Amino acid sequence: MSNRIIAIFTGNRAEYGLQLPIIRAIDLHPQLTYRLIASGAHLDPDFGQTRAEIEGDKIKIYDEAEILMDESVPYATPQAISSGIISVAKILSNLKPDFFVVYADRFEGFAALIAATQMNIPTAHIEGGDVTEGGALDDSVRHSMTKLAHLHFTTNEEASRRIISMGEEPWRVKTVGFPAIDLIKAGEYASPGQIKNLFSLDLRKPVIVFTQHSVTTEHTEAAAQIRPSIAALSRLAMDGNQVIISYPNNDAGGRDIISILENFMSDAPVGLQLHRSMGRYYYHGLLALALTDTKVVCAGNSSSGIKETPAFGCPTVNIGSRQEKRLRADNILDVNYDENEIYAAINSGINDKAFCIKSKSSKNPYGMGNAGKKIAEVLANIPINKDLIRKRMTIDGS
Repeated sequence: MSNRIIAIFTGNRAEYGLQLPIIRAIDLHPQLTYRLIASGAHLDPDFGQTRAEIEGDKIKIYDEAEILMDESVPYATPQAISSGIISVAKILSNLKPDFFVVYADRFEGFAALIAATQMNIPTAHIEGGDVTEGGALDDSVRHSMTKLAHLHFTTNEEASRRIISMGEEPWRVKTVGFPAIDLIKAGEYASPGQIKNLFSLDLRKPVIVFTQHSVTTEHTEAAAQIRPSIAALSRLAMDGNQVIISYPNNDAGGRDIISILENFMSDAPVGLQLHRSMGRYYYHGLLALALTDTKVVCAGNSSSGIKETPAFGCPTVNIGSRQEKRLRADNILDVNYDENEIYAAINSGINDKAFCIKSKSSKNPYGMGNAGKKIAEVLANIPINKDLIRKRMTIDGS
């Protein structure tokens, strides 16, 4: 019997880093063969052209799906979704995979999932059922993807119950945990020595790792929302802390943030660095400094600050509304877009012994690893038949 062909879609750097354990597990499974489709920011030089990271991991890209997005027009995201549907559909038409795998809640993945499900290709959605009510379009997109997908791999039991309550048949829902934990548990991140050399750090001084994305329903406010963070980071750098900033993603408003960051760096205090993309290996290596004697704080509004930092016991400052209501551990401090609040909270992550101890001992609600193997095993063995394709609503409405 020939191997099942599993097509996997990736549209940006963060998503790919989370999918890597899944891709590897599929590659190692004797009954599966992967075909990776790269798209979105991976192909955009303005966002680091992160396809190089994929190639660095020795992962083969089967094809590239071009997504057109002119951020100067108000319909930029619908334009991207529509062009993504067409691009992915053409690739899938030639590939004819047995399964299609899409991650999370990005507009690129939404486009890819629409293409696959409308072609009757069995489609698995990873990380459905989560909640973020902070003004991003994530929830609307994520739950729409859930209702289209045929199979659901969730990161936590709450998410699984939520999907079932949406009328999905329980046998379609598999709680596997957060895939990125697989890499962290395996120690697949840069060593302190590598981090020290790459970023020219003094590991005796505190390190602040910062990423702030736009809030998609408030993208016109992205510039105003980043300014208090920059002011706080400037003060922290002048206090002698080392600050490493990375670009936001390519959502609407992202380029406004980039413009402000680049202008800021032209006259920034000593101790601040700006990088287009750190890559998963080095990003996790920075967070892993929390496991050593170096003091490190993650700050911004990235979901990685909520879901990945507990695995390192890293104190985290979550800024603004973007991650509101997301399931979280005890290592998180939530603050508003306020310079003094941000400054004080990051200082707490560095100097407050009680909070640092609490962060190190916090329980991770997103599992303990091995998600990739669990997903591969299901993809290899679940029957592909009419019952899988023909979805049924379990809520009768009475």
